[in-house]
Amino acid sequence: MPQADLPEPVAVPVKRRPRGRTTLIIAAAAFLGIAAGTAAGYGVQAERAPTPLTALSQPGLGYPAKALPADQAPDPLPASQDRQVRTDGDLRKLLIPRPAGWSENKNALFARDGWMGLGEYALDFEDEGFMFSRLLESDFRRVAAADWKKGAHRTASVWLVQFRSGVTTGAADHAAAQRAYMPDEKNGAGNEGDAIKGSLDGRYYVYKARATPGYLPLYRARAVFERGDVMAEINMFDTEPISKKDIRTLAERQLERL
Repeated sequence: MPQADLPEPVAVPVKRRPRGRTTLIIAAAAFLGIAAGTAAGYGVQAERAPTPLTALSQPGLGYPAKALPADQAPDPLPASQDRQVRTDGDLRKLLIPRPAGWSENKNALFARDGWMGLGEYALDFEDEGFMFSRLLESDFRRVAAADWKKGAHRTASVWLVQFRSGVTTGAADHAAAQRAYMPDEKNGAGNEGDAIKGSLDGRYYVYKARATPGYLPLYRARAVFERGDVMAEINMFDTEPISKKDIRTLAERQLERL
């Protein structure tokens, strides 16, 4: 017999599980497990006897209980070897003596009685206001200065710029800043200069001649170096060429004095 027509199956809608429900259940279980473990750990630790800490101070690590006898105590460094003792005195005494054939330049603008003030020293820079503030921030202390002349037009100046000893390295930083622009053609010597023997970073430079119509040519040489808390700078000017030997000799002699 022909089968009766059966009704077509009706699709039963399936309800989608709320997103994140399973993740939330797992996270909650993990949190409860961690919390229970932590509580149990604290309980076990509380039942244990305290562990004593090691002593912070131990015998035999400090200075000897008794001072050394007077005949065994080391002698203090002589002033010739203690650089700080030397630079704490009259800084002008560390300036190199005036070379033979040179005379004192009484027309020097800034130096007075071997000293130069911060304001006068800052005037030697293009932006004197910035340099004045910069030197103060670097714990500037004082400047000892010498100015000489030789012949009709040759002049030389030696400046010892001292900074206070402390957390800053004023002398080294100031010397490095002055050497940084020396290779520049416009503001510096236009060359890398030459190393000063016996100095870590000190260099001396010979500039190219600068000619202005109606005037004699201008020649210049410069040396910049430091030792300890003192930055030394030497400048030479002339209307005739200045040899490397001229500026190098002054720089090496001044370095030996420091």
